[in-house]
Amino acid sequence: MAAKIKIDSNLYDRVKKVASVAGYESADEFIVHVIERELDKLESDSDAEITDRLKGLGYIE
Repeated sequence: MAAKIKIDSNLYDRVKKVASVAGYESADEFIVHVIERELDKLESDSDAEITDRLKGLGYIE
């Protein structure tokens, strides 16, 4: 079962433009690729490194 997410329409328009220029078949394909790449980076880090990175990005305090 595939999950659906909501994304701001302006952001989605930007994603569609970049995905097209980069040669992706769809915006969805591009989004999945970006998420997988970021997850690979995060999963290779320790919990402390992930926490520090998320703090630096302002996602957690």
